[in-house]
Amino acid sequence: MILRTLLVVLHDLCAAALAWALAYWLRFNFDMPPTFQRAMLASLVAVLPLQAVIAWAWGLYRGVWRFASLPDLKRIILAAGSGALGASTLLFMLHRLEDVPRSVLVLYPVLLILLMSGSRFLYRSWKDGHLLSFRAVAGEPVLVLGAGDAAIALLRELERSSQWHVVGLLDDDDDKRSRLINGVPVLGPLASIGEQARRHGVLQVIMAMPGEAHAVRRQAAKQASEAGLLVLTVPSFEDLLSGRVSISQTRKVQLEDLLGRDRVELDDENLQRVIAGKVVLVTGAGGSIGAELCRQLARFAPQRLVFYELSELALYNIEQEFARLHPGLPVACIVGDVKDGARLREVFTAAKPQLVFHAAAYKHVPLMEGDNAWEAVRNNVLGTWRVAEAALAAGVDRFVLISTDKAVNPTNVMGASKRLAEQVCQALVAASEQTRAVTVRFGNVLGSSGSVIPKFREQIAAGGPLTVTHPEVTRYFMLIPEAAQLVLQAAVMGRGGEVFVLDMGEPVKIIDLAREMIRYSGFSEEEVGIEFIGLRPGEKLFEELLADDESTQPTPHPKLRVARAEARPAGHWLNDLERWLAMTGQDSASVKRELARWVPEYTVTP
Repeated sequence: MILRTLLVVLHDLCAAALAWALAYWLRFNFDMPPTFQRAMLASLVAVLPLQAVIAWAWGLYRGVWRFASLPDLKRIILAAGSGALGASTLLFMLHRLEDVPRSVLVLYPVLLILLMSGSRFLYRSWKDGHLLSFRAVAGEPVLVLGAGDAAIALLRELERSSQWHVVGLLDDDDDKRSRLINGVPVLGPLASIGEQARRHGVLQVIMAMPGEAHAVRRQAAKQASEAGLLVLTVPSFEDLLSGRVSISQTRKVQLEDLLGRDRVELDDENLQRVIAGKVVLVTGAGGSIGAELCRQLARFAPQRLVFYELSELALYNIEQEFARLHPGLPVACIVGDVKDGARLREVFTAAKPQLVFHAAAYKHVPLMEGDNAWEAVRNNVLGTWRVAEAALAAGVDRFVLISTDKAVNPTNVMGASKRLAEQVCQALVAASEQTRAVTVRFGNVLGSSGSVIPKFREQIAAGGPLTVTHPEVTRYFMLIPEAAQLVLQAAVMGRGGEVFVLDMGEPVKIIDLAREMIRYSGFSEEEVGIEFIGLRPGEKLFEELLADDESTQPTPHPKLRVARAEARPAGHWLNDLERWLAMTGQDSASVKRELARWVPEYTVTP
């Protein structure tokens, strides 16, 4: 490393000497009088050390020639300009300025910039394989969808790859039409995918539009798929920013890429104020939502993250991930059951959390409908009760309960238990002046454990058929990162007692999801097949986000609304509920009958 730096310094000294000499020769049209030749050599003794010091001061030797870019050119310009000014000042002080023509002081920095920057960029071109490169074009022809920053970064990465040869870009920006970007032409709009693919013999396209609206990306993917093209995509902005992947790590487009919505705009300033330097505890930290909450929390520099999780394997996985990606962030990995009040008190006393996110829950509707109904009630209701109790006793600043759209006019045990958990939480914290408790309610999360997308993917891998409960069944969907970000935003905005409802967008028909997944997997519906199996116990055709007796109010965030429902009074209601929850195991019919008493809007299904 030191030797390489010394060689670069020596190169720049030679460039400075050559630029100084060339400036003299150009001044005298290559016919320099002997007196000025001697003056030139004498002045170099003062100019070269000064130029070396100035170049070092401007940080010229912290860069790497292999990756020379515009910031390096800027430093060269500043160093050369400063060198010319410094040289004139120094020569004036040494009474030698009369031996230096003024035009030399103008020509010198220009020549020095050309020599220093030219050598650096020639070196980069050589290393990138562009210099004197006449090799035949290699790789399969491919079209890139998009001509923005992500596409430009992708083109630079693919220049060193022999896997693909980019024949053109497609973009809807009229100003870019027929332009060259990194030597690749912008051929036309996104709608011309099929035509351009036939013209250039392309069998696959790469979507490089992570910042575009999902409606645009979904339409482009649909057109490419209908044209019989394999659709690949670059990583999402979240993955790129996290450093987990690079822009060149393309993969097959997945339905999650197209069903998501536009990026969530967060109130980073307030999130930083609320989270930074605080101890944060997350229950169910190894689950889909809990783990993503932990990832999002890590961005805001908490003092410590406490992972509370019953599954040893899930806890181990999240611990290993944070050890790899956030080695400087203190974490505590706690194995524990949310129903265990003594364990929770012990953990809260030791950790002293200031923020608590309660994400632990049993959520799989059919599994919780029969033999596991009582466990669902105890885990979702009693677990919430014990965590909220521990939070109130510890005097935490904010408590956030993660709930579900299935708690609205529930028709299943899981939804009814979550609705009862909401009411318990509201009743417990109603009299608290220190702890702000809010509930955040959202629908299905793409890619979470037990969700429909992973199931469809497994069925396609097995050759089909894809099982759909009913041709008319619809669900709301959002991406895991979006859900976690909006939970954090609700935590900051909540004043206590609110039920926040996330903007879930438009509901999506499950049959449409199945057909799109088949298409993006490269199969036809005839090859894989779709089978209707009927609604499972406790399932609805349509999900709701708001109960009939609730009203919503807008919030300053466009993707959050608040639903104010009447809280249950504490006292006898809570005492009676606690006695029921303390009972030993009950059969599913008894659980459902009792649930209907506690949650009047619950419709019991056989």
